[in-house]
Amino acid sequence: MSRKSLIRSGIALALLALVALLGFAGWVASLPSGAAVAEAPPVLEAEQDAATKALGPSRRARPLIAVAGLNDATETTDYLVPAGILRRADIADVVMLATGPGPVQLYPALKVEPDATIDRFDAAHPDGADYVIVPAMSRDDDPAMLAWLRQQAEKGARIIGVCAGGKVVGAAGLLDGRRATTHWYYLGEMLDRSPTIQYVADRRWVTDGRVTTTTGITASLPTMLTLIEAIAGPAKAEGVARELGLESWDSRHVSGAFGLTRPFATTVLANRAAVWRHETFGIGLTPGMDEVSLALTADAWSRTYRSGVVSFAPAPEVMTANGLRLIPDAADWPAGHPVSTVPGLPPARALDEVLRTIGERYGERTAAVVAMQLEYPRPGAAP
Repeated sequence: MSRKSLIRSGIALALLALVALLGFAGWVASLPSGAAVAEAPPVLEAEQDAATKALGPSRRARPLIAVAGLNDATETTDYLVPAGILRRADIADVVMLATGPGPVQLYPALKVEPDATIDRFDAAHPDGADYVIVPAMSRDDDPAMLAWLRQQAEKGARIIGVCAGGKVVGAAGLLDGRRATTHWYYLGEMLDRSPTIQYVADRRWVTDGRVTTTTGITASLPTMLTLIEAIAGPAKAEGVARELGLESWDSRHVSGAFGLTRPFATTVLANRAAVWRHETFGIGLTPGMDEVSLALTADAWSRTYRSGVVSFAPAPEVMTANGLRLIPDAADWPAGHPVSTVPGLPPARALDEVLRTIGERYGERTAAVVAMQLEYPRPGAAP
């Protein structure tokens, strides 16, 4: 190729790159400047009572609850928080499952050893679970998971799709013609795949028949409290809520406060571009630690687009306060490297503290980006 041809090719490539950049910049500029700010619509007592009633009672005096996941990638908070809250309440037998043998690699952080595979669970409980909790997973089309969910539903289990776990429930055909919700980012994808779903806005969870779906990641806290109330009554739910640092757990939500905005996009782009400023935090795993606070802390620090998390402990396995078996990523953490501690506060307050610390370190816009991903109704944090 001649020198002149090379120059022409270089100019052409540069022009294409410029066109792409301008198009991308135009897309960012087209995004709304901020999310909607409004009061959550009220939830009438009759509606709340009906939702609670729809979740209970189960077939057993002491219900059997299965939390299902894929071994290669299941969302951290969606998998750990329901199990931690329900075991804390001690109102059911809670079993953590995986499609195959071995640990469950959570995303964006942590690893956990499940109690059994779905096959072993089926052998031990041929009549199925009373409730099946479905977290967000790396993919929605795992044949074993979808077949198992359909079988559990046929056996009479109530299915609870947490966050983007609603897409998995939808892919199994269990949301066809039903009212439902999911994480704001995946709503369009879920409705495209299952067009007969009737989307319900401004509710953190929606129950239709024997299927419940929730909005984003942090909705697992109030949803599990509602399940506890359905199984064991309001006094028990109130006690657990106090332990979690939550004053209420109804389904109030402002869906319009969560979405893709210009500040969100520009903050994510700026944080990803600053590769020289990225950090990895070590989180020490200790026996008896609160798995709910741990999950929320690890999840939050892993969603800044500036930091990641590595867990460490000298033991090959660490048992949490409510019997979850965590597998550390490393035996120790180098001296002088950044460490993130799990706040010694009730989980909901611990999350507020972590978001405050993220804001101090990376700026309030980054803390708001994290809250947006968690779909956490933190006042003033949604960009």
